[in-house]
Amino acid sequence: MSPSFLSSPEIPLAEAETLRLTTRRPRTGPTGPLTEAARWGALTLPVGRFSLHEVNPKRDLPLLHTWMNDPVTARWWELAGDEEVVRRHLAGRAVRGHSSAYLGCLDDEPVSYWELYRADLDDLARHYPARPHDVGIHLLIGPAGARGRGVGSLLLRAVTELVLRAAPDTMRVVAEPDVRNEASVRAFERAGFGRLGDVRLPDKTAAMMVRPRTARESGARP
Repeated sequence: MSPSFLSSPEIPLAEAETLRLTTRRPRTGPTGPLTEAARWGALTLPVGRFSLHEVNPKRDLPLLHTWMNDPVTARWWELAGDEEVVRRHLAGRAVRGHSSAYLGCLDDEPVSYWELYRADLDDLARHYPARPHDVGIHLLIGPAGARGRGVGSLLLRAVTELVLRAAPDTMRVVAEPDVRNEASVRAFERAGFGRLGDVRLPDKTAAMMVRPRTARESGARP
């Protein structure tokens, strides 16, 4: 990641409209397009060329372990400790069958960790009025210098649009940040999510954030 990126001022949301999606059509399969995010192509954003890459536990574990042990990240993800803690988390997501993990890169440098999952098939669905094909997002901005500059909301907007383009049956993208994590809640709001309400989950009280498909987006229904 370049020093100019780390020192850039906060990015207005309006600049996210400059993103360009490659014309390559994503493949789909029986488990849905979320497993194909690494094939969605790249976006040209004000902060660089953004792409998603499937997490390889052997290759990426040291990096994710470092990110998870950052004090700010550890407070919300609760995965601080040795590498085995992160390894178990990745393995647990994988066996569920409806969740995929990715590294988000800017100009080929990893800056973020993503979990994309079918929220309607997840335990989360017991705690909010889920709809078929709801997609959930978890996001972690790894390098401390990339936080607090509008980068998170810009990437959230971009990935949400990618999900909605790749998954025509998905009418909504949802997220459930901890209500105490005000920075995360604001990032989702700036990315176009609305706050449906607060829900009590086993490990936290969450702000239920929802980003519905708009009429202008492909695959929209009346």
